[in-house]
Amino acid sequence: MCSTCGCSGEGSGTRISLVPAHRHEHTDDHDHEHEAGHGQGHGHGHGHGHQPEPTVAETRTILLEQEILAKNDGLAATNRHRLQERGITAVNLMSSPGSGKTTLLESTVRAYAGRRETLVIEGDQETWLDAERIRATGSKVVQINTGAGCHLDAQMLSSGLAELDPPDNSLVFVENVGNLVCPALFDLGESARVVIISVTEGADKPAKYPYMFRTADLVLLNKIDLLPYVDFDVSLCLDLIHQLKPDARILQVSATKGDGLADWHAWLNAL
Repeated sequence: MCSTCGCSGEGSGTRISLVPAHRHEHTDDHDHEHEAGHGQGHGHGHGHGHQPEPTVAETRTILLEQEILAKNDGLAATNRHRLQERGITAVNLMSSPGSGKTTLLESTVRAYAGRRETLVIEGDQETWLDAERIRATGSKVVQINTGAGCHLDAQMLSSGLAELDPPDNSLVFVENVGNLVCPALFDLGESARVVIISVTEGADKPAKYPYMFRTADLVLLNKIDLLPYVDFDVSLCLDLIHQLKPDARILQVSATKGDGLADWHAWLNAL
């Protein structure tokens, strides 16, 4: 389970279901252990001019998180090297639930049909619904179900790539679990990170989840066709993103209507 956010019950491992075209399923337990003790031992109101020493439990939790992230970074480096050796471009798509990631993927996969082989790794806590949508486009897809886990990690991507077996020089999209916190912390070994925010969300999302936007190679503002019908301050959203990352690349798109998708495809082609 994820020690950085406590996204799973104590003692349970992250369950991974790889579901290819013939839909079989297997389960792997990963060593995402979680130590109790977040937030314990904080003394208040004693008038001392120093911070209380961390408890043993807190220290152990911090060390465990560092160990998990360090192990993940090592696996991510291996993934990145293997992908680069074969000329495979892997794009990690991250967002809140409902931003339009899957709709954007459906449109993109269809646009690339006959031009470049495009494959997809779908990440969700449960169900094969998004994988079935991608499969209907004709693309090869693998579903990774994380159970109670709130993000994909480098080991999950490695397992997904082994199942997917992408050919050299292909384009692989990774649709991460809908969440703007933990996915930003875990390097998968991807070639690029894309964050999607839609105009049906709050324009202040970048301020609330700064690390996600700081680590993005590209931000897509999606569902712009709905702007006449929603209260969304585009200028505020763009200003907040640029405050976090002055050189941020931002594209405004509509995955359903096609607005801005030519620029999205051009950005992908340049990777």
